[in-house]
Amino acid sequence: MNLATSRILLTGGAGFLGRAVVDRLSARGATSVFIPRRRDYDLTREADVVRLYRDAKPDVVIHLAAEVGGIGANQANPGRYFFANMAMALHLIEHGRLHGITKFVQTGTICAYPKFTPVPFREEHLWDGYPEETNAPYGVAKKAAMVMLDGYRRQYGLASAYLLPVNLYGPWDNFDLQTSHVIPALIRKCVEAQEARADHILCWGTGSASREFLFVEDAAEGLVRAAEVMDEPVPINLGTNMEITIKDLVTLIARLSGFEGEIRWDPTKPDGQPRRCLDTERAAKLLGWRAQVGFEDGLRRTIEWYRANRGHRANYDPSKAG
Repeated sequence: MNLATSRILLTGGAGFLGRAVVDRLSARGATSVFIPRRRDYDLTREADVVRLYRDAKPDVVIHLAAEVGGIGANQANPGRYFFANMAMALHLIEHGRLHGITKFVQTGTICAYPKFTPVPFREEHLWDGYPEETNAPYGVAKKAAMVMLDGYRRQYGLASAYLLPVNLYGPWDNFDLQTSHVIPALIRKCVEAQEARADHILCWGTGSASREFLFVEDAAEGLVRAAEVMDEPVPINLGTNMEITIKDLVTLIARLSGFEGEIRWDPTKPDGQPRRCLDTERAAKLLGWRAQVGFEDGLRRTIEWYRANRGHRANYDPSKAG
């Protein structure tokens, strides 16, 4: 698909991942990119989605918009996160079909994988069990969108793509301590503690769980590549195939931030899914894509950006985002 000549509807285009996708689309020569804002279109409401399609008149939909957060946010909002993410996908896919779009690109989540998926996670294991409990409502809603797209491909011929990005990080992320994911939360804690000359920081859990992280620019390239070449919603992992424990991650961020105090752990808080590390060979085969940004380089770039832009999303509520 030639994105340069397509009218593109990019939900979530003003957000963290969306900004990077806009850059990649621009590099492809795309000049017609419609970015809806929450204050104008509530995508959980069918009437707003109908009006959005009427206004944007897209050929291609890249659906990034989501309501999501870290472990604490998922525990506090299980109902909202299921409803909001399911409703957005439901309305956008159905009315995209009715509008006659040529392709729908859906971002999924590795929260959809079973709690005890063998490492590295392979896409064929996606249905081998129930997700980790703290983020299951969000993960199941996102996985249901893949099932919907598969049904629409088989019944209506709607071309689509389905990507499973691992935990993202980078500039323009959400740095609110209540709703952010682990890397921006730790960066904020370490930078503030270093500047305040605090003697310690407190982290959730035991630090034994492992995670994998992908720089936002690499994720954006994978999504845009899928929009160009994929026609079926075959689940495709986007990651680096590099696993790190949360304990080692905290130590690394502390070092890069200049924080030299004690790292204390609160084992009464949950660790989340025990391990996450993706097999990315399907992305290499189907998309010709591999991550390019090294982890320490990406962390340094993110820390530098946060120091210069710390007011950005410092008190962020995803259910009220504009």
